[in-house]
Formats: sequence, C-alpha cells, structure tokens
Amino acid sequence: MLGPLLVTSRWSVPESELSWRFSRSSGPGGQGVNTTDSRAELSFDLAQAASVPEDLRMRALDRLSGRLVDGVVTVAASEHRSQLQNREAAAERLAQLLREAVAPPPPKRRPTRPSRGAKERRLEGKRQRSELKRSRGSRGDE
Repeated sequence: MLGPLLVTSRWSVPESELSWRFSRSSGPGGQGVNTTDSRAELSFDLAQAASVPEDLRMRALDRLSGRLVDGVVTVAASEHRSQLQNREAAAERLAQLLREAVAPPPPKRRPTRPSRGAKERRLEGKRQRSELKRSRGSRGDE
C-alpha cells in the first residue's frame, strides 16, 4: 500500500481507515483498457474515523456535506494508464479535499466606507458617461 495519508501536519489518516476499489477505466490504453482495472476509487469514512480530531471532524462534515454519502467521502482517479499512478492521484486528491475542508475559516471582513476621493471619481465617471450618451442623441438641426 501507499502508507498513511498525510493531510496536515497535525493529522494523518492510517491505511486501515481507507478503502480502495478498482475498476476498468475509460480513456487511453488501447486494448489494455478492456482488461486492466486501472481506475482507482478511494473512500474514507469521515463520520466514523478515529484518526480525525473532533474539531476538524465537525468542520469537515459541515463543509463536505454535499459530497458525503452516509458520512463517507469518495474520490476517483482514472487519468493515468497504471493503477499505481491512479492510486497516487486519488490519494493526493483526497488529501487536498480534506485539507481544504478542515482549513480554518478566513478572518471576518471589516466593513469600510469609500473615501471622498473614490466617491468623487465614481461621480465624475458617471458624469462623463452621461455626457457621452447625451451627445449621441438626435440633432435638432436636421
């Protein structure tokens, strides 16, 4: 196997909590595509895993709620011809997905008001645009 899946410096998923499935892949490979199980699916039971710290589990379950099926997140890789490369791609994809799911939320934005100069520039732009459109109107001398 590939070993434990390193998600963050604080959290890694042991192999025993990962579930692999292999199937035939579409795409490049010629005749071999019909005989080799090179597509790799990696599943991880996020809701039941013992390796996940509780605070990270809650955040990940909330953020991945649209992707979970009974608390299990699954990723697939079939872009390579070899099963090993697809396994590595699926593992990296799952690690990245979990990394983004447990990332701390960004700091709240402090509301600000536009400066006087910004307001004046905006109004001047509106005036110029209005003048341009007014100059396109029908001419009275025709």
